Amino acid sequence: MPENISKSLRDSKSARWFVLFLVSFTMLCMYYLTDAMAPLQEKLQGNLHWSASDYGLFTSGYGWFNVFLLMLVFSGMILDKMGTRFTGVLAIIIMLIGAFVKYWAISGHIAEGMYTLKIASWVIIGPTAKSAVIAGFGFGIFGVGCEMFGIAANKAVVRWFRGKEMALAIGLNTSTGRIGTALAMFTPVPLYNLTKNVSTPVIVSMLMLCIGLLVFIFFIFMDKKLDKEEKNAGIQSDEEFKFSDVIGIAKNRAFWYIAILCVLFYSAVFPFIKFATNLIVQKFEVSDTLAGYIPALLPASALFLTPLFGGISDKKGKAATIMLIGSILLVVVHLLFSIPSLNSLPVAIALVMLLGIAFSLVPSAMWPAVAKIIPHSKLGTAYAMIFWVQNWGLMGVPLLIGTVLEKYCITGTVTKFVDGTEQHISQYNYTLPMLIFACFGVLGILFAFLLKKEDKRKGYGLELPNVVE
Repeated sequence: MPENISKSLRDSKSARWFVLFLVSFTMLCMYYLTDAMAPLQEKLQGNLHWSASDYGLFTSGYGWFNVFLLMLVFSGMILDKMGTRFTGVLAIIIMLIGAFVKYWAISGHIAEGMYTLKIASWVIIGPTAKSAVIAGFGFGIFGVGCEMFGIAANKAVVRWFRGKEMALAIGLNTSTGRIGTALAMFTPVPLYNLTKNVSTPVIVSMLMLCIGLLVFIFFIFMDKKLDKEEKNAGIQSDEEFKFSDVIGIAKNRAFWYIAILCVLFYSAVFPFIKFATNLIVQKFEVSDTLAGYIPALLPASALFLTPLFGGISDKKGKAATIMLIGSILLVVVHLLFSIPSLNSLPVAIALVMLLGIAFSLVPSAMWPAVAKIIPHSKLGTAYAMIFWVQNWGLMGVPLLIGTVLEKYCITGTVTKFVDGTEQHISQYNYTLPMLIFACFGVLGILFAFLLKKEDKRKGYGLELPNVVE
């Protein structure tokens, strides 16, 4: 390694770990809104007169624009063309716009009524509450900014930690985002009880995003300083991204194995979180407040385990093997959740903790693995393409689960009085949705095996340590 590289700011431990803190804090702020409505599923259905399929469509809105308008792919191109700093600020502004639209829809400003979208004789969106459609639209705008910032954060971490503690840093960045998810499990129900308004968590999230923007500005100053130092030291910047590079990425078989493994894994985790509170309320017969705390154990455990497994991957390697083990655990958890007789509260806690281990294993190995098979100048687009594939699952699976619950899993209806208002709440059997999630894990095992085989054939070094001695 040339002598001048060791003199750059990124060689300072305190500097690069401070940069990680700045980027990760903004990740925490954005992940709060991503899951803030999950503990309030029953409240949304009762207060806004939504069905389970309405809630599923609203939740699926996160991926609408990323998937159908290819916004994620464009985000990656913007990142590789314009850089991390510009892309990060743009992403936060987009998130704020989406959050406001979402707030407007669920705070009572949309008149009651149903909406149906047809193209010719094809029904694209069946009869759905108007507020759910508008809320989904806002969630979709937010999703564009959220995923854009996610790929920008990953590329920033890779830049500052390449050849150093890269998997540990990515793991810490990911796990800090999980704090936002954990807060989204713990706080919405108390906030609702305090204000009697389902939109309160969205207001909190907008304030957090504004703070995240201010924090990210500190990162911009640090990153500019690194640019200046490397330029003065004569260190060449990455080769400029070309649009034709997308074709080169698409021809990489290992890239697609990782992308498909990613969508399968996250489709069995994030949509599960969206329905987990209601699942625990109905299957394990606990209050919605306590039920919201149990799914929070998943991101809370990932907070500590993701950097642990990332550190192991840095020193020992075995990235493809780690992804395989995580996929196996995923299958075990969802199969056990699907068994009706396993309905004691300790079982729910144990399974969520086990899912937290799987949730820590796969991301800690997956994102550093991409940096081993794709050049840095194309890394933003590569991450964006993977996130685009992932968004098919984040969009389609909640819609699928909501539809399955509404058509095949209703076991009855109970009447509750909430704030003096009579509400009729459907009861569901979650066995079939859990089996669907388990099937995603089985397919994940298959693609983890294929990735191991491709790594052995091509010699990407996915099973080798990340830290360069």
